[in-house]
Order: sequence, then C-alpha cells, then structure tokens
Amino acid sequence: MKTIFKLPFLLALLLCNVCLIEINYSATLEASETEYLTFTEKMPEPIGGLESIIKKILYPDTARKLMIEGKVYIMCFVDEKGIVTEAKIIKDIGGGCGDAAIDAIKKSKFTSGILKNTPVKVKMPIAIEFKLQ
Repeated sequence: MKTIFKLPFLLALLLCNVCLIEINYSATLEASETEYLTFTEKMPEPIGGLESIIKKILYPDTARKLMIEGKVYIMCFVDEKGIVTEAKIIKDIGGGCGDAAIDAIKKSKFTSGILKNTPVKVKMPIAIEFKLQ
C-alpha cells in the first residue's frame, strides 16, 4: 500500500525537478543570443564575400599533420555596424579548425542586417570548408 502512495509522489517530484531544470536553462540563455534576430529583410554579408574570410584562415598545423578536412559551422553575431561581436562553434572537425575559423570571422567586417530600413543585430551560421591542397 505504501508503494502505491510513493509512486505518484516520486513522479510529481521528478516532474518538478524537470520543470526547475528547464526554468534554470532558460534563465541562463545569454543576453546576446536573445537580442539578435535570426532572419531579416537583408542579412549581413562579409564584405568581399566568403572568400575574404577564407583568405584570412591559417590552416592549423595540427589539422594539417592529421590531414583533417571538412566543414566547420560557426554561429556569428553581427551588430548594427557590421562588426562581429561574438562567434561560437556549432560543429567542429577538430585540429584547431574551429578556432581558426572563429579568428578569421572576427577579423572580418560585414554589411549590416536590415529590417524595415533600419540596421539590426543578427545571428547567422557560417560554414567554412577546410581542404588540404
């Protein structure tokens, strides 16, 4: 009989715990991620195109030695002035390629994202391909 009462109590306790974890996760979202738009009428673009970013990439020695190739995906946060304020690795291939991509992106200037003829902050993914020649 006691186990019948314990089971609903344990389930309720578990449900409360899950809810608290979700609330805590929502509270820890960085302010920068909530202030940036995902889509705009005109998305930011690297000045000089993606090629300008690729030219700034230094292929990491570790990746070169291990013959690592592939695509790195970076979430890029571009402010109203076209300046990259933050960049985070979404998917990395290792060997320092993610960090090399972030360095190149942070050194790049972008056009501003535009919404209703006003420059806005935008977050957008960028894919950088690493290929040995």
